[in-house]
Amino acid sequence: MIPAEYAALVHGLFEALALALGAAAYRFAKRRAGGPGILAPGEFAVAVGCVFGAAIGNKAVFWIEMPHLFIQHWQTPTLLFGGQSMVGGLLGGLIGVEIAKKLTGITRSTGDAFVMPVLLGLAIGRIGCFLAGLEDGTYGVAAEMPWGIDFGDGIPRHPTQLYEIAFAGLLAWGLAHWRDRLVDRPGLQFKLMLVAYLAWRLAVDGIKPVPYVYPLGLSGIQWVCLAALIIYLPATVRLWAAQPGLPERKIA
Repeated sequence: MIPAEYAALVHGLFEALALALGAAAYRFAKRRAGGPGILAPGEFAVAVGCVFGAAIGNKAVFWIEMPHLFIQHWQTPTLLFGGQSMVGGLLGGLIGVEIAKKLTGITRSTGDAFVMPVLLGLAIGRIGCFLAGLEDGTYGVAAEMPWGIDFGDGIPRHPTQLYEIAFAGLLAWGLAHWRDRLVDRPGLQFKLMLVAYLAWRLAVDGIKPVPYVYPLGLSGIQWVCLAALIIYLPATVRLWAAQPGLPERKIA
């Protein structure tokens, strides 16, 4: 782990690196697909919608996770902009893209180009979370496993950041391996990625300290994941079961 006084700096550097490499991967994915470039009017609107939606969702879900802090600091504007949530960023970005598509008249699915950039950015960002240790707040509860890591408080904990890096890598490998079978269903790769990540977070957040306990002992993020799965999973199943080439209502 790194000294606490450098945790925010290191985390910020890895976050910036994740955003930069994710953006580069998105441009590469767009070129590979052979469609309109990112600066084309409709495509640019989609990118902007994604960025702004992710920024809003990022903060909104963080404060759902930490409502006690919101109550304490709601009169402190600088603190209200603190905190982040990957789940909120994904869901907010999805909503932002859908709004942008509605405004620009785009009806085709645009989500598949985001899949690998999101997973790449997630893995890089979690490296920063891991190095930041206790200062980041993304560690797990105490663990008796031999791979438990002491983040500085003398308690071996689940390195949930490393678990998430491994999950992102395996999911990226699986989607790449099945790409040829998914390409005839535009939007399915994104749906599978999002559903898999929501299910993962619903499970792995069960071995993280719960900052604020909601009903059933779940955290705010777990409830958000559960609600999103209830809404989004049926569309994913329908598209998975659809015959290739049949029209499907495009979401993301």
